[in-house]
Amino acid sequence: MASMSMIAIEATIVATAMPQIAADLGELRYYSWVFASFLLTQTAMTVVFGKLSDLYGRKPMVLFGIAVFLIGSILAGYAWSMTSMIVFRLIQGVGAGAVQPVVMTIIADLFPGRERGKVQGWLASVWAISAVLGPMVGALIIHKLSWAWIFWMNIPVGLAAAWGFIKYLHETPKRKESSIDFLGAALFTATVAAAMIALTDAGTTDHVRAWSAAGAFVVFLVLFLLQERRAADPMISFALWGRRPIAAVNGAMVFGSMCIMGLTTFLPMYVQGVMHRTPVVAGLALTMVMLGWPVGSTIAAKLFPRYGLRRMLIIGSFLVPMGVFVFIFLNPDSSPLLAGFGSLVIGFGMGFMGVCSLVLVQEIVEPNERGAATGSNLFARNLGSTMGATLLGAVFNYGLAHTSGIAAVTSEQLKQVLENSAGAAAISGPVQQAMHQSLHITFYAMLVVSVLVVVLMLLIPPVPLAESRARAKAPADAASNAAHQG
Repeated sequence: MASMSMIAIEATIVATAMPQIAADLGELRYYSWVFASFLLTQTAMTVVFGKLSDLYGRKPMVLFGIAVFLIGSILAGYAWSMTSMIVFRLIQGVGAGAVQPVVMTIIADLFPGRERGKVQGWLASVWAISAVLGPMVGALIIHKLSWAWIFWMNIPVGLAAAWGFIKYLHETPKRKESSIDFLGAALFTATVAAAMIALTDAGTTDHVRAWSAAGAFVVFLVLFLLQERRAADPMISFALWGRRPIAAVNGAMVFGSMCIMGLTTFLPMYVQGVMHRTPVVAGLALTMVMLGWPVGSTIAAKLFPRYGLRRMLIIGSFLVPMGVFVFIFLNPDSSPLLAGFGSLVIGFGMGFMGVCSLVLVQEIVEPNERGAATGSNLFARNLGSTMGATLLGAVFNYGLAHTSGIAAVTSEQLKQVLENSAGAAAISGPVQQAMHQSLHITFYAMLVVSVLVVVLMLLIPPVPLAESRARAKAPADAASNAAHQG
Protein backbone atom coordinates (compact mmCIF):
# COMPACT_ATOMS: atom_id res chain seq x y z
CA MET A 1 0.00 0.00 0.00
CA ALA A 2 2.91 2.36 0.69
CA SER A 3 4.52 1.70 -2.69
CA MET A 4 1.19 2.09 -4.50
CA SER A 5 0.46 5.38 -2.71
CA MET A 6 3.47 7.01 -4.42
CA ILE A 7 2.01 6.27 -7.84
CA ALA A 8 -1.61 6.93 -6.88
CA ILE A 9 -0.97 10.44 -5.56
CA GLU A 10 1.38 11.38 -8.40
CA ALA A 11 -1.26 12.38 -10.94
CA THR A 12 -3.37 14.64 -8.74
CA ILE A 13 -0.53 16.28 -6.83
CA VAL A 14 1.44 17.09 -9.99
CA ALA A 15 -1.69 18.49 -11.67
CA THR A 16 -2.14 20.87 -8.73
CA ALA A 17 1.45 22.09 -8.89
CA MET A 18 1.87 22.25 -12.68
CA PRO A 19 0.83 25.92 -13.11
CA GLN A 20 3.61 26.94 -10.69
CA ILE A 21 6.09 24.53 -12.33
CA ALA A 22 5.25 25.86 -15.80
CA ALA A 23 5.62 29.46 -14.58
CA ASP A 24 9.12 28.68 -13.27
CA LEU A 25 10.36 26.51 -16.14
CA GLY A 26 8.60 28.14 -19.10
CA GLU A 27 8.10 26.29 -22.43
CA LEU A 28 4.32 26.10 -22.00
CA ARG A 29 3.96 24.26 -25.31
CA TYR A 30 5.27 21.15 -23.50
CA TYR A 31 2.79 21.44 -20.62
CA SER A 32 0.74 18.35 -21.50
CA TRP A 33 3.85 16.24 -22.07
CA VAL A 34 4.71 16.38 -18.37
CA PHE A 35 1.66 14.14 -17.89
CA ALA A 36 1.86 12.22 -21.16
CA SER A 37 5.52 11.23 -20.66
CA PHE A 38 4.77 9.58 -17.31
CA LEU A 39 1.77 7.72 -18.74
CA LEU A 40 3.77 6.70 -21.82
CA THR A 41 6.48 4.73 -20.05
CA GLN A 42 4.12 3.49 -17.34
CA THR A 43 1.79 2.00 -19.96
CA ALA A 44 4.60 0.44 -21.98
CA MET A 45 6.51 -0.96 -19.00
CA THR A 46 3.48 -2.47 -17.22
CA VAL A 47 3.43 -5.51 -19.50
CA VAL A 48 7.23 -5.75 -19.66
CA PHE A 49 7.76 -5.88 -15.89
CA GLY A 50 4.77 -8.15 -15.40
CA LYS A 51 6.55 -10.64 -17.65
CA LEU A 52 9.97 -10.09 -16.03
CA SER A 53 8.51 -10.75 -12.57
CA ASP A 54 7.39 -14.18 -13.84
CA LEU A 55 10.96 -14.92 -14.91
CA TYR A 56 13.05 -13.43 -12.08
CA GLY A 57 10.67 -13.16 -9.15
CA ARG A 58 8.52 -10.38 -7.72
CA LYS A 59 10.90 -9.05 -5.07
CA PRO A 60 13.79 -7.93 -7.31
CA MET A 61 11.40 -6.35 -9.79
CA VAL A 62 9.40 -4.36 -7.22
CA LEU A 63 12.61 -3.16 -5.52
CA PHE A 64 13.99 -2.14 -8.91
CA GLY A 65 10.76 -0.27 -9.65
CA ILE A 66 10.85 1.62 -6.34
CA ALA A 67 14.51 2.55 -6.89
CA VAL A 68 13.87 3.87 -10.42
CA PHE A 69 10.77 5.77 -9.29
CA LEU A 70 12.69 7.46 -6.45
CA ILE A 71 15.59 8.35 -8.76
CA GLY A 72 13.12 9.95 -11.17
CA SER A 73 11.44 11.79 -8.28
CA ILE A 74 14.73 13.20 -6.98
CA LEU A 75 15.78 14.36 -10.45
CA ALA A 76 12.35 15.88 -11.19
CA GLY A 77 12.72 18.08 -8.12
CA TYR A 78 15.95 19.47 -9.63
CA ALA A 79 14.51 19.97 -13.15
CA TRP A 80 15.86 23.17 -14.76
CA SER A 81 13.66 23.19 -17.87
CA MET A 82 10.44 21.68 -19.12
CA THR A 83 12.44 19.32 -21.35
CA SER A 84 14.43 17.99 -18.40
CA MET A 85 11.20 17.63 -16.41
CA ILE A 86 9.71 15.49 -19.20
CA VAL A 87 12.82 13.25 -19.25
CA PHE A 88 12.70 12.76 -15.47
CA ARG A 89 8.97 12.04 -15.64
CA LEU A 90 9.76 9.34 -18.21
CA ILE A 91 12.07 7.76 -15.60
CA GLN A 92 9.33 7.99 -12.97
CA GLY A 93 6.97 6.25 -15.39
CA VAL A 94 9.36 3.33 -15.80
CA GLY A 95 9.39 2.87 -12.02
CA ALA A 96 5.60 3.12 -11.83
CA GLY A 97 5.28 0.58 -14.64
CA ALA A 98 7.32 -1.86 -12.55
CA VAL A 99 5.72 -1.23 -9.14
CA GLN A 100 2.03 -1.32 -10.04
CA PRO A 101 1.72 -4.72 -11.80
CA VAL A 102 4.25 -6.48 -9.57
CA VAL A 103 2.54 -5.33 -6.35
CA MET A 104 -0.79 -6.60 -7.70
CA THR A 105 0.89 -9.91 -8.58
CA ILE A 106 2.45 -10.19 -5.09
CA ILE A 107 -1.06 -9.94 -3.65
CA ALA A 108 -2.13 -12.77 -5.97
CA ASP A 109 0.80 -14.90 -4.81
CA LEU A 110 0.20 -14.34 -1.10
CA PHE A 111 -3.60 -14.61 -0.90
CA PRO A 112 -6.05 -17.18 -2.33
CA GLY A 113 -8.81 -15.92 -4.60
CA ARG A 114 -11.45 -15.65 -1.87
CA GLU A 115 -9.27 -13.35 0.26
CA ARG A 116 -7.57 -11.55 -2.60
CA GLY A 117 -10.54 -9.34 -3.43
CA LYS A 118 -10.51 -7.87 0.08
CA VAL A 119 -6.82 -6.99 -0.16
CA GLN A 120 -7.28 -5.54 -3.64
CA GLY A 121 -10.03 -3.42 -2.09
CA TRP A 122 -7.47 -2.04 0.36
CA LEU A 123 -5.28 -1.06 -2.59
CA ALA A 124 -8.29 0.57 -4.27
CA SER A 125 -8.80 2.65 -1.12
CA VAL A 126 -5.23 3.93 -1.52
CA TRP A 127 -6.16 5.36 -4.92
CA ALA A 128 -9.35 6.91 -3.54
CA ILE A 129 -7.59 8.54 -0.59
CA SER A 130 -4.77 9.76 -2.82
CA ALA A 131 -7.25 11.35 -5.23
CA VAL A 132 -8.71 13.37 -2.36
CA LEU A 133 -5.45 14.18 -0.57
CA GLY A 134 -3.39 14.95 -3.70
CA PRO A 135 -4.86 18.38 -4.51
CA MET A 136 -4.85 19.46 -0.85
CA VAL A 137 -1.26 18.34 -0.20
CA GLY A 138 -0.13 19.84 -3.51
CA ALA A 139 -1.72 23.18 -2.70
CA LEU A 140 -0.15 23.17 0.79
CA ILE A 141 3.32 22.39 -0.58
CA ILE A 142 3.08 25.11 -3.24
CA HIS A 143 1.93 27.62 -0.62
CA LYS A 144 4.56 26.79 2.03
CA LEU A 145 7.48 25.13 0.20
CA SER A 146 9.10 24.77 -3.21
CA TRP A 147 7.23 22.74 -5.84
CA ALA A 148 10.20 20.34 -5.82
CA TRP A 149 8.83 18.83 -2.61
CA ILE A 150 5.85 17.31 -4.44
CA PHE A 151 8.43 14.91 -5.90
CA TRP A 152 10.78 14.64 -2.93
CA MET A 153 7.96 13.66 -0.55
CA ASN A 154 8.07 10.25 -2.27
CA ILE A 155 11.53 9.48 -0.85
CA PRO A 156 10.60 8.48 2.75
CA VAL A 157 7.51 6.60 1.54
CA GLY A 158 9.51 4.68 -1.07
CA LEU A 159 12.31 3.83 1.35
CA ALA A 160 9.79 2.56 3.91
CA ALA A 161 8.09 0.41 1.25
CA ALA A 162 11.43 -1.00 0.07
CA TRP A 163 12.42 -1.84 3.66
CA GLY A 164 9.11 -3.66 4.13
CA PHE A 165 9.61 -5.76 1.00
CA ILE A 166 13.22 -6.59 1.92
CA LYS A 167 12.33 -7.63 5.47
CA TYR A 168 8.98 -9.35 5.06
CA LEU A 169 8.60 -10.61 1.48
CA HIS A 170 10.12 -14.09 1.23
CA GLU A 171 9.86 -15.99 -2.02
CA THR A 172 11.56 -19.06 -3.40
CA PRO A 173 14.22 -18.05 -5.93
CA LYS A 174 13.14 -18.92 -9.45
CA ARG A 175 15.54 -20.80 -11.68
CA LYS A 176 13.47 -20.81 -14.81
CA GLU A 177 15.64 -21.24 -17.87
CA SER A 178 14.44 -18.84 -20.52
CA SER A 179 15.70 -16.20 -22.87
CA ILE A 180 14.73 -12.56 -22.46
CA ASP A 181 13.01 -10.99 -25.43
CA PHE A 182 14.81 -7.64 -25.19
CA LEU A 183 14.11 -6.80 -28.83
CA GLY A 184 10.42 -7.52 -28.32
CA ALA A 185 10.37 -5.29 -25.23
CA ALA A 186 12.03 -2.44 -27.13
CA LEU A 187 9.67 -2.76 -30.10
CA PHE A 188 6.66 -2.96 -27.80
CA THR A 189 7.71 0.23 -26.03
CA ALA A 190 8.23 2.00 -29.35
CA THR A 191 4.82 0.79 -30.58
CA VAL A 192 3.00 2.09 -27.51
CA ALA A 193 4.94 5.37 -27.62
CA ALA A 194 4.06 5.97 -31.28
CA ALA A 195 0.39 5.11 -30.65
CA MET A 196 0.14 7.51 -27.71
CA ILE A 197 1.84 10.33 -29.63
CA ALA A 198 -0.51 9.77 -32.58
CA LEU A 199 -3.57 9.78 -30.31
CA THR A 200 -2.36 12.84 -28.40
CA ASP A 201 -1.75 14.85 -31.58
CA ALA A 202 -4.86 13.62 -33.42
CA GLY A 203 -6.99 16.46 -32.12
CA THR A 204 -4.38 19.19 -32.65
CA THR A 205 -3.31 21.22 -35.66
CA ASP A 206 0.03 19.38 -35.86
CA HIS A 207 -1.16 16.94 -38.53
CA VAL A 208 2.34 16.17 -39.77
CA ARG A 209 3.49 14.84 -36.41
CA ALA A 210 0.20 12.96 -35.88
CA TRP A 211 0.44 11.17 -39.24
CA SER A 212 4.17 10.54 -38.79
CA ALA A 213 3.49 8.96 -35.39
CA ALA A 214 0.63 6.89 -36.89
CA GLY A 215 2.96 5.63 -39.61
CA ALA A 216 5.66 4.80 -37.07
CA PHE A 217 3.04 2.93 -35.01
CA VAL A 218 2.14 0.71 -37.98
CA VAL A 219 5.80 -0.03 -38.75
CA PHE A 220 6.72 -0.81 -35.13
CA LEU A 221 3.57 -2.91 -34.68
CA VAL A 222 4.39 -5.09 -37.69
CA LEU A 223 8.00 -5.52 -36.53
CA PHE A 224 6.80 -6.33 -33.01
CA LEU A 225 4.34 -8.98 -34.22
CA LEU A 226 7.01 -10.60 -36.38
CA GLN A 227 9.46 -10.62 -33.45
CA GLU A 228 6.93 -12.13 -31.03
CA ARG A 229 6.12 -14.94 -33.46
CA ARG A 230 9.76 -15.93 -33.78
CA ALA A 231 10.91 -15.36 -30.17
CA ALA A 232 11.47 -18.49 -28.06
CA ASP A 233 9.97 -16.79 -24.99
CA PRO A 234 7.95 -13.80 -26.27
CA MET A 235 7.39 -10.74 -24.09
CA ILE A 236 3.69 -10.65 -25.01
CA SER A 237 2.02 -14.04 -25.13
CA PHE A 238 -0.61 -14.12 -27.88
CA ALA A 239 -1.89 -17.35 -26.37
CA LEU A 240 -2.54 -15.45 -23.12
CA TRP A 241 -4.29 -12.49 -24.78
CA GLY A 242 -6.15 -14.88 -27.07
CA ARG A 243 -8.03 -16.55 -24.22
CA ARG A 244 -11.67 -15.49 -24.35
CA PRO A 245 -12.05 -14.45 -20.69
CA ILE A 246 -8.86 -12.37 -20.71
CA ALA A 247 -9.60 -10.76 -24.08
CA ALA A 248 -13.18 -9.91 -23.04
CA VAL A 249 -12.40 -8.57 -19.57
CA ASN A 250 -9.39 -6.55 -20.72
CA GLY A 251 -11.39 -5.10 -23.60
CA ALA A 252 -14.15 -4.13 -21.18
CA MET A 253 -11.61 -2.44 -18.89
CA VAL A 254 -10.31 -0.41 -21.86
CA PHE A 255 -13.79 1.02 -22.45
CA GLY A 256 -14.48 1.40 -18.72
CA SER A 257 -11.28 3.41 -18.28
CA MET A 258 -12.28 5.57 -21.24
CA CYS A 259 -15.49 6.44 -19.38
CA ILE A 260 -13.58 7.28 -16.21
CA MET A 261 -11.22 9.56 -18.13
CA GLY A 262 -14.19 11.25 -19.81
CA LEU A 263 -15.80 11.74 -16.41
CA THR A 264 -12.60 13.14 -14.90
CA THR A 265 -12.05 15.53 -17.80
CA PHE A 266 -15.53 16.80 -18.64
CA LEU A 267 -17.75 16.60 -15.56
CA PRO A 268 -15.88 19.40 -13.70
CA MET A 269 -16.03 21.45 -16.91
CA TYR A 270 -19.82 21.05 -17.06
CA VAL A 271 -20.34 21.87 -13.39
CA GLN A 272 -18.14 24.99 -13.61
CA GLY A 273 -18.78 26.24 -17.14
CA VAL A 274 -22.46 25.35 -17.61
CA MET A 275 -23.88 25.22 -14.07
CA HIS A 276 -21.63 28.13 -12.97
CA ARG A 277 -20.62 26.41 -9.75
CA THR A 278 -17.33 26.84 -7.95
CA PRO A 279 -14.30 24.60 -8.55
CA VAL A 280 -14.86 23.18 -5.05
CA VAL A 281 -18.37 22.02 -5.97
CA ALA A 282 -17.09 20.58 -9.25
CA GLY A 283 -14.35 18.75 -7.36
CA LEU A 284 -16.85 17.29 -4.88
CA ALA A 285 -19.08 16.04 -7.72
CA LEU A 286 -16.08 14.30 -9.26
CA THR A 287 -14.80 13.00 -5.91
CA MET A 288 -17.95 10.88 -5.60
CA VAL A 289 -16.46 8.44 -8.11
CA MET A 290 -13.54 7.98 -5.72
CA LEU A 291 -16.00 7.27 -2.93
CA GLY A 292 -17.97 4.75 -4.96
CA TRP A 293 -14.91 2.90 -6.27
CA PRO A 294 -13.50 1.53 -2.98
CA VAL A 295 -17.01 0.87 -1.65
CA GLY A 296 -17.84 -1.08 -4.81
CA SER A 297 -14.54 -2.94 -4.53
CA THR A 298 -15.27 -3.91 -0.93
CA ILE A 299 -18.79 -5.11 -1.73
CA ALA A 300 -17.60 -7.10 -4.76
CA ALA A 301 -14.79 -8.68 -2.74
CA LYS A 302 -17.30 -9.96 -0.20
CA LEU A 303 -19.81 -11.21 -2.76
CA PHE A 304 -17.82 -12.80 -5.61
CA PRO A 305 -16.73 -15.91 -3.61
CA ARG A 306 -20.42 -16.66 -3.13
CA TYR A 307 -21.98 -15.49 -6.40
CA GLY A 308 -19.09 -15.85 -8.84
CA LEU A 309 -16.79 -13.46 -10.67
CA ARG A 310 -18.85 -13.34 -13.87
CA ARG A 311 -22.00 -12.21 -12.09
CA MET A 312 -20.16 -9.43 -10.25
CA LEU A 313 -18.48 -8.26 -13.46
CA ILE A 314 -21.82 -8.10 -15.27
CA ILE A 315 -23.43 -6.15 -12.41
CA GLY A 316 -20.54 -3.69 -12.44
CA SER A 317 -20.72 -3.31 -16.23
CA PHE A 318 -24.43 -2.38 -16.04
CA LEU A 319 -23.76 0.21 -13.35
CA VAL A 320 -21.34 2.15 -15.59
CA PRO A 321 -23.88 3.06 -18.34
CA MET A 322 -26.49 3.72 -15.65
CA GLY A 323 -24.20 6.34 -14.14
CA VAL A 324 -23.31 7.85 -17.53
CA PHE A 325 -27.03 7.97 -18.43
CA VAL A 326 -27.57 10.43 -15.57
CA PHE A 327 -25.33 12.97 -17.32
CA ILE A 328 -27.65 13.01 -20.34
CA PHE A 329 -30.27 14.74 -18.16
CA LEU A 330 -27.96 17.48 -16.87
CA ASN A 331 -28.85 21.06 -17.75
CA PRO A 332 -27.74 24.51 -16.53
CA ASP A 333 -30.36 24.47 -13.77
CA SER A 334 -29.58 20.96 -12.51
CA SER A 335 -28.35 20.36 -9.00
CA PRO A 336 -24.70 19.31 -8.66
CA LEU A 337 -26.06 16.48 -6.52
CA LEU A 338 -27.37 14.86 -9.72
CA ALA A 339 -23.91 15.01 -11.27
CA GLY A 340 -22.42 13.62 -8.05
CA PHE A 341 -24.95 10.76 -8.06
CA GLY A 342 -23.99 9.73 -11.60
CA SER A 343 -20.33 9.89 -10.64
CA LEU A 344 -21.02 7.73 -7.57
CA VAL A 345 -22.81 5.04 -9.61
CA ILE A 346 -19.96 4.88 -12.13
CA GLY A 347 -17.54 4.53 -9.20
CA PHE A 348 -19.56 1.60 -7.85
CA GLY A 349 -19.45 -0.09 -11.26
CA MET A 350 -15.72 0.39 -11.73
CA GLY A 351 -15.12 -0.86 -8.18
CA PHE A 352 -16.98 -4.08 -8.99
CA MET A 353 -15.13 -4.53 -12.28
CA GLY A 354 -11.67 -3.47 -11.07
CA VAL A 355 -11.33 -6.08 -8.33
CA CYS A 356 -13.13 -8.91 -10.12
CA SER A 357 -11.35 -8.43 -13.47
CA LEU A 358 -7.95 -8.61 -11.77
CA VAL A 359 -8.87 -11.74 -9.81
CA LEU A 360 -10.28 -13.34 -12.96
CA VAL A 361 -7.16 -12.92 -15.10
CA GLN A 362 -5.00 -14.14 -12.22
CA GLU A 363 -7.18 -17.19 -11.59
CA ILE A 364 -7.25 -18.66 -15.09
CA VAL A 365 -3.47 -18.70 -15.66
CA GLU A 366 -0.65 -20.71 -14.18
CA PRO A 367 1.38 -19.10 -11.35
CA ASN A 368 4.33 -18.55 -13.70
CA GLU A 369 2.04 -16.51 -16.01
CA ARG A 370 0.40 -14.47 -13.27
CA GLY A 371 2.65 -11.44 -13.64
CA ALA A 372 2.04 -11.24 -17.38
CA ALA A 373 -1.72 -11.63 -16.88
CA THR A 374 -1.80 -8.91 -14.22
CA GLY A 375 0.27 -6.64 -16.47
CA SER A 376 -2.17 -7.19 -19.33
CA ASN A 377 -5.11 -6.03 -17.21
CA LEU A 378 -3.34 -2.91 -15.94
CA PHE A 379 -2.11 -2.16 -19.46
CA ALA A 380 -5.73 -2.28 -20.67
CA ARG A 381 -6.72 0.27 -18.03
CA ASN A 382 -3.87 2.65 -18.88
CA LEU A 383 -4.57 2.31 -22.60
CA GLY A 384 -8.24 3.10 -21.98
CA SER A 385 -7.32 6.24 -20.07
CA THR A 386 -5.15 7.44 -22.95
CA MET A 387 -7.77 6.63 -25.58
CA GLY A 388 -10.52 8.23 -23.49
CA ALA A 389 -8.66 11.51 -23.09
CA THR A 390 -7.92 11.66 -26.82
CA LEU A 391 -11.08 10.33 -28.48
CA LEU A 392 -13.60 11.97 -26.15
CA GLY A 393 -11.57 15.18 -26.34
CA ALA A 394 -11.92 15.04 -30.13
CA VAL A 395 -15.71 14.61 -29.74
CA PHE A 396 -15.86 17.63 -27.43
CA ASN A 397 -13.82 19.77 -29.85
CA TYR A 398 -16.08 18.71 -32.71
CA GLY A 399 -19.10 19.71 -30.66
CA LEU A 400 -17.66 23.15 -29.92
CA ALA A 401 -16.96 23.72 -33.60
CA HIS A 402 -20.44 22.59 -34.74
CA THR A 403 -22.85 23.97 -32.15
CA SER A 404 -26.20 24.81 -33.73
CA GLY A 405 -27.06 28.51 -33.98
CA ILE A 406 -23.89 29.59 -32.13
CA ALA A 407 -20.57 30.82 -33.43
CA ALA A 408 -17.65 28.49 -32.85
CA VAL A 409 -16.18 28.94 -29.38
CA THR A 410 -12.50 29.76 -29.14
CA SER A 411 -10.20 28.24 -26.55
CA GLU A 412 -9.56 31.72 -25.12
CA GLN A 413 -13.30 32.29 -24.52
CA LEU A 414 -13.57 28.88 -22.90
CA LYS A 415 -10.64 29.67 -20.62
CA GLN A 416 -12.16 33.03 -19.60
CA VAL A 417 -15.45 31.43 -18.58
CA LEU A 418 -13.85 28.56 -16.66
CA GLU A 419 -11.51 30.95 -14.83
CA ASN A 420 -14.28 33.53 -14.35
CA SER A 421 -11.82 36.17 -15.52
CA ALA A 422 -12.49 39.74 -16.62
CA GLY A 423 -14.77 39.86 -19.65
CA ALA A 424 -16.28 36.45 -18.91
CA ALA A 425 -19.72 37.90 -18.10
CA ALA A 426 -20.11 39.35 -21.62
CA ILE A 427 -19.56 36.02 -23.33
CA SER A 428 -20.79 33.55 -20.69
CA GLY A 429 -24.27 33.13 -22.24
CA PRO A 430 -23.22 31.97 -25.72
CA VAL A 431 -20.27 30.01 -24.37
CA GLN A 432 -22.44 28.35 -21.74
CA GLN A 433 -24.91 27.23 -24.42
CA ALA A 434 -22.12 25.99 -26.67
CA MET A 435 -20.51 24.05 -23.81
CA HIS A 436 -23.88 22.57 -22.85
CA GLN A 437 -24.42 21.25 -26.38
CA SER A 438 -20.89 19.99 -26.95
CA LEU A 439 -20.61 18.33 -23.55
CA HIS A 440 -23.92 16.58 -24.11
CA ILE A 441 -22.56 15.19 -27.37
CA THR A 442 -19.54 14.01 -25.37
CA PHE A 443 -21.77 12.40 -22.73
CA TYR A 444 -23.67 10.56 -25.48
CA ALA A 445 -20.32 9.29 -26.80
CA MET A 446 -19.46 8.14 -23.26
CA LEU A 447 -22.81 6.31 -23.13
CA VAL A 448 -22.01 4.41 -26.34
CA VAL A 449 -18.59 3.45 -24.93
CA SER A 450 -20.17 2.33 -21.65
CA VAL A 451 -22.62 0.05 -23.49
CA LEU A 452 -19.62 -1.69 -25.08
CA VAL A 453 -18.43 -2.48 -21.54
CA VAL A 454 -21.66 -4.45 -20.96
CA VAL A 455 -21.40 -6.24 -24.32
CA LEU A 456 -17.87 -7.48 -23.63
CA MET A 457 -18.60 -8.52 -20.05
CA LEU A 458 -21.51 -10.66 -21.28
CA LEU A 459 -19.00 -12.61 -23.42
CA ILE A 460 -17.09 -13.82 -20.35
CA PRO A 461 -17.73 -17.48 -19.50
CA PRO A 462 -18.12 -18.59 -15.85
CA VAL A 463 -14.71 -18.85 -14.17
CA PRO A 464 -14.55 -20.85 -10.90
CA LEU A 465 -11.97 -19.90 -8.27
CA ALA A 466 -8.91 -22.12 -7.89
CA GLU A 467 -10.12 -23.40 -4.52
CA SER A 468 -13.47 -24.41 -6.06
CA ARG A 469 -11.71 -26.23 -8.88
CA ALA A 470 -9.52 -28.02 -6.37
CA ARG A 471 -12.53 -29.13 -4.32
CA ALA A 472 -14.33 -30.31 -7.44
CA LYS A 473 -11.24 -32.21 -8.57
CA ALA A 474 -10.67 -33.95 -5.24
CA PRO A 475 -13.76 -36.26 -5.36
CA ALA A 476 -12.97 -37.14 -8.97
CA ASP A 477 -9.39 -38.03 -8.06
CA ALA A 478 -10.61 -40.07 -5.10
CA ALA A 479 -13.08 -41.96 -7.29
CA SER A 480 -10.35 -42.60 -9.85
CA ASN A 481 -7.99 -43.94 -7.17
CA ALA A 482 -10.73 -46.16 -5.76
CA ALA A 483 -11.42 -47.54 -9.20
CA HIS A 484 -7.71 -48.24 -9.69
CA GLN A 485 -7.49 -50.03 -6.35
CA GLY A 486 -10.62 -52.02 -7.14
